[in-house]
Amino acid sequence: MFFKRDVSYTVWWNLFLITFGAIMYAIAIKGIATPHAFVPGGLFGLASLIYYLTGLLEPGIIFLVLNIPLMTLGGMLLSKRFVLYTIWAILVTTGAFALYPYTIPIEDQLYAAISCGVISGMGAGIVLRSLGSNGGLDIVALLLLQRYNIGLGKSYFAFNLILYFISFIAFETDLVIASIIMVFVASATMEYSLSMFNQRKVVFIISNEADAIARRVIDELGMSSTLIPAVGAYLRTERQVLMTVINNVQLKKLEEIVFTEDENSLFIVENTFSVMGASFSKRKIY
Repeated sequence: MFFKRDVSYTVWWNLFLITFGAIMYAIAIKGIATPHAFVPGGLFGLASLIYYLTGLLEPGIIFLVLNIPLMTLGGMLLSKRFVLYTIWAILVTTGAFALYPYTIPIEDQLYAAISCGVISGMGAGIVLRSLGSNGGLDIVALLLLQRYNIGLGKSYFAFNLILYFISFIAFETDLVIASIIMVFVASATMEYSLSMFNQRKVVFIISNEADAIARRVIDELGMSSTLIPAVGAYLRTERQVLMTVINNVQLKKLEEIVFTEDENSLFIVENTFSVMGASFSKRKIY
């Protein structure tokens, strides 16, 4: 009974946060970026570029169509829950973009770029923190994060530099530069909302179900862990402490695994300055 109640709560809470973040993202694009003719980042930016150049369909509809092949890739390489959450985020973003009727009154182009970057980046970060994504290039960025430990914001910004290089052909230089500023701010805000620029987390778990948790960490997160023998100082009870190192995107999933296996677990999370070696970042040699 506890398991079902906990999972149900997590799903609805994640859907709420994904909805909130997707609406924030859509409002930033519709209320600020579109009136200033900014080219948004990611796949939505490509959709907006197509709209500006051709006038065919709304950017939200083009965005939905362009997502189909990437969603297929996500379905093959990522979890079904991630795909379902992402589909929901895309639908909410598309609907909010179509229905939101207002323009946020910011006249200065630089202020508009910064404001749009903060709002859209925070919205995207909330969606990613809730085990989903806004679709499009987020899916590719997540795959790069999982396989090569490349930060989401770094991947996002690199992809968009290519988009803006193309945009120089069709738009004024000042407009493209303002768009680059917007996406740079959005990338930084997104990573910040995922907690301290995607640093790794060291997690210590004290539980009577340490073996079961360790197995699920391997099977569901693809991460290893270390079981450390320990003795409680007060009752002198022998237990095992599970230690693992994960990224911020995996933290929510790990929390879910731990407390569905043992609701009385002690879950300790610490930020790390640097994690190198094994399957993590390689040591930089200059």
